[in-house]
Amino acid sequence: MERRRPSTATTAWIPGRRVRGDPKSPGPLSGHRFAVKDLIDVAGATTTAGNPDWARTHPRPRTTAPVVERLLRSGAALVGKTICDELAFGLEGKNIHYGTPLNPRAPDCLPGGSSSGSASAVARGWVDFALGTDTGGSVRVPASYCGIFGFRPTHGRIPMRGIVPLAPEYDTLGWFARDAATLARVGTTLFGSTEDRLVGSIAVARDAFDLLPEAEHQRLMSIVEHRFPQRRTVTVFTGGRKPWLDAYRFRQGRSAWSLHGPWIERLHPRFAPEIAERFAAAARVTRAEARWADRTAVALARSVHRLLGEDRLLIVPAAPTAALPRESPRRLPMPLYREVALPLGAIAGHSGCPEAVVPVGECDGRPIGLGFVAPRGWDVPLLRW
Repeated sequence: MERRRPSTATTAWIPGRRVRGDPKSPGPLSGHRFAVKDLIDVAGATTTAGNPDWARTHPRPRTTAPVVERLLRSGAALVGKTICDELAFGLEGKNIHYGTPLNPRAPDCLPGGSSSGSASAVARGWVDFALGTDTGGSVRVPASYCGIFGFRPTHGRIPMRGIVPLAPEYDTLGWFARDAATLARVGTTLFGSTEDRLVGSIAVARDAFDLLPEAEHQRLMSIVEHRFPQRRTVTVFTGGRKPWLDAYRFRQGRSAWSLHGPWIERLHPRFAPEIAERFAAAARVTRAEARWADRTAVALARSVHRLLGEDRLLIVPAAPTAALPRESPRRLPMPLYREVALPLGAIAGHSGCPEAVVPVGECDGRPIGLGFVAPRGWDVPLLRW
């Protein structure tokens, strides 16, 4: 194996004094330390959203996000806020202002984004679990790249109050852990439920795996074939991946510009070139495109619900590649990378279904994971499966 070069990144934390919060009472998470992505409000601490101009032009929150309060009341201790891609508008995990967090499992690779710092802190062992957000893959991709467990819940299941939005149609609060037991413990605490249901069958979205580079395709399919011999094979992208991509881009873009466009036009914040380009594209989404996207997203969601039925799990790639090298040529060049990543993320995104990411090993020495999509509301059974 080629020798890895050490990363220059030293931290997953936002600059400045570390944000902390003591447990408010004993509970099921007593003894657990956690971090939160810096889109999530903690009273008295600046929320940077990954951008210094955002931090400079927004007041410090007076209240803490309800999801953080719940964890503190359940016995967990908050030990810091973590770096993220600017306004969560990225999947690679890079931040030109605060630095790109280390990928501890592959130091010469990107950590994945946009919840990069949270994934890094968990993979390093600095915390037991960490909160992130997931709109188009911002928990699922970092979990896969950093070789840890990740969870995106049913859309709307966990309140998003006190969290900087990107596209409310898709925004969810997710989390990371190094082991499945901790991932499930956090989930049952947040959901307040220990419900259990039996999985009826397992299906593999073969056409989703066919989008991957050859090495990743062969590695993941060999794992699926070995571990799930009774699987069924189904097609998700009937009609191709383009409607999934365009519906997501138009809906996300419309919301992102509606929410942040006035601030961008007024302040002209300093963005990384790729972030600025994405907001510029968001500004160009037309009303006709947005209406088409709304109709199409409803139809695509129904197609996923039909595939899942009432008790089926769907296996998909958690990310479009194994962890991306920081400097060497990409396995999938931009913009093709996002043209694969976004449709994969939109399977759970359009349908609003929960998805768990499980690390399954490496491909050419780089971490890689599988995603398991369950019917809406099946969050706890999926975590306990």
